Amino acid sequence: MGVTCVTQVPLAEGKSVQQTVELLTRKLEQLGAEKQGTFYVDCETYHTAGANVGGTGTCKGQSGKLLYIMHSSEHPLSTFALFENGPCLVADQNLDVLMIKLKGFFQNAKANKMETRGTRYQYCDFLVKIGTVTMGQSGRGISVEVDYCPCAVPGDCWNLMMEFMQSFMGTHAPSVPPVFSSKHDALYTPADTMVQYMELLNKIRKQQQGTVAGMRL
Repeated sequence: MGVTCVTQVPLAEGKSVQQTVELLTRKLEQLGAEKQGTFYVDCETYHTAGANVGGTGTCKGQSGKLLYIMHSSEHPLSTFALFENGPCLVADQNLDVLMIKLKGFFQNAKANKMETRGTRYQYCDFLVKIGTVTMGQSGRGISVEVDYCPCAVPGDCWNLMMEFMQSFMGTHAPSVPPVFSSKHDALYTPADTMVQYMELLNKIRKQQQGTVAGMRL
């Protein structure tokens, strides 16, 4: 596990989600990157029992607070539990069973489940994962994860990561992820990656809900 940056790539002009993914993977392969299997990250949203989850993806009510239960193929024995703007708990898969038993306190907002799946690529010391973000059966966006494997301190390798991301993402290469601000000279952990995925999936969800709301006007 190195230092990881997770970001969204917008659709290429006139292209679909799948076509844009193909453009990105082609650029990686032209650089010399090799396929290294597949990956997935999923995210289920829970809200405190009695709270109403509105169309904007936020809880409406005094006690409403969202809890995200996440899984990653990179950590198959772990379950990550995250509160938005809060702590991240890393547990084993018994947490999934516990959430069922806690249904009197947390209710699963099944319609809000999201995941990203795609192909892993290895290029020198970088591991790149390009995924299609889905909600239900529909493609909603594109995720890109770049992991610089030899380093564990974000402040020591961000410039190198940025240079590499620009080589295949161009002007869509991201700025410094917010989670790096608190980890500049500290060791990076898998939980930091899951926080970035939570923020990315929430961003894409809200973009889609905003588009639907605009179509209704």
